Amino acid sequence: MERKDVKDVVVVGGGPGGLSAALMLGRACRKVLLCDAGPRRNAAATEVHYFLTRDGIPPQQFRDIAREQLRPYDVEVRDVRVQNVERMGATFRVTLEGGDVVEARRVLLSTGMVDVPRDLPGYRELWGKAIFQCPYCHGWEVKQRPWGVLATSEMYLDFSLVLRSWTDDVVVFTHGSFEVPAERRAQLERVGVRIEERRIRGLVTAEGAHGLALAAVELEDGTRVPRQILFDHPPQRQVPLVQQLGLELTEEGFVKVQATGETSVPGIFAVGDMSQRMQAAIAAASAGAVAAGMLNHGLSQELAGPVSAG
Repeated sequence: MERKDVKDVVVVGGGPGGLSAALMLGRACRKVLLCDAGPRRNAAATEVHYFLTRDGIPPQQFRDIAREQLRPYDVEVRDVRVQNVERMGATFRVTLEGGDVVEARRVLLSTGMVDVPRDLPGYRELWGKAIFQCPYCHGWEVKQRPWGVLATSEMYLDFSLVLRSWTDDVVVFTHGSFEVPAERRAQLERVGVRIEERRIRGLVTAEGAHGLALAAVELEDGTRVPRQILFDHPPQRQVPLVQQLGLELTEEGFVKVQATGETSVPGIFAVGDMSQRMQAAIAAASAGAVAAGMLNHGLSQELAGPVSAG
């Protein structure tokens, strides 16, 4: 009787986390299927930064190189969406877009997060051009310009202090979201960070040397605060597959994982932006490698069976 082809791991998501996990598992002689579909979370970004030996590489080139380096191993890459994952005894039944079904011993999710643009005029158009989330990714190229930070809660006041590493000209826009405590106000004023508590009406755009640019932040009374760069962490949500699986989430909406990367559903792992606040390519790749190592260890133990007391 012919032996059924069962993948050791199906990796869902072909970003740095999923690619890193697939590479490590492939080098461990595991049978892997990597499924990748949908828009990249960093689609608006032109370069990947602070990834050692790859600083400044375009995201698509990064992925192309990674896929090429998977070729020597038993890693199948398919540009297809995973529609459903369900437990079937000791394995998982993974249904792909188009109706194909794959059986796997483990599932590793690296699906990223979905950023929800704010309902402000000009916001969508400037996303990834003048509105950024991470100064470590984008700050160097625009250092010493007039920056703003949208602080929708008190925790982002600390973030405004961090931005002072790149520029002396920082304005915090609270958008009327909360009352700034007196002691925090004094702290920011000591280092020259200005606070603007009026609500934002919209973002004023202009044509720059490299396309559409931010000219100013317009407040509810029509006042315009000249800014060239705005940092913001907009709301995020998990992709539909994660919602469908019913994985336990943290209060911030990230998938709750153990140190191994395993989620609340045994056998399903999650890595990268979907499970951690440190959202960066190198952080996702690191998490993918850790989870892959733990996955391989667990699969090896499972095949060997329990330790006999006799």
